[in-house]
Amino acid sequence: MAAVLGNNIFIATDDATLSSGTSKIIAGTRSNTINTECGSIEIASADVNDQEWTNIIKGRKSWSMSVGWLLLANADVQKVLKVGTFVTVYVKAGSTQLLTGRALITKAELNLNHGNLATGSFSLKGSGALS
Repeated sequence: MAAVLGNNIFIATDDATLSSGTSKIIAGTRSNTINTECGSIEIASADVNDQEWTNIIKGRKSWSMSVGWLLLANADVQKVLKVGTFVTVYVKAGSTQLLTGRALITKAELNLNHGNLATGSFSLKGSGALS
C-alpha cells in the first residue's frame, strides 16, 4: 500500500467534484492537520447505588482542518482568501481517493515574502461527514 503524502491533499472550489474536471483546485497543500471529534452527552445512572459515577453516550461528530499551502500560479487569489466560502477537501493516495469532505473557510492567511514562494494557511470547519 502506498503512503499518503501531504501534498496529495487538495482544496477545490465547491461547485463540482474534482473527478468531473469542472472543480478548480485553489490550493496545493504543504502541511495539514485533520482533527476529528465525537462529543459526549452525560446521562444519569440507572443504578441507584452507582450515582457517583458519570455515564455518557456518544454525541455528534465533527471535523476540522488546519492547512499550510503554496499559492499556485493559476490560483484565483480572491477565492483563496474568501472566508465564509465552502470548499471541498480531497485526500488521495496516488489515484485512489481516501477522504472527501465539504468545509467552510473560517480563516485564511496569505504570506508574500520578497524572493520566496507565496504561502498561506487556512482554518476549515467541516460540514457533514469526512468520508
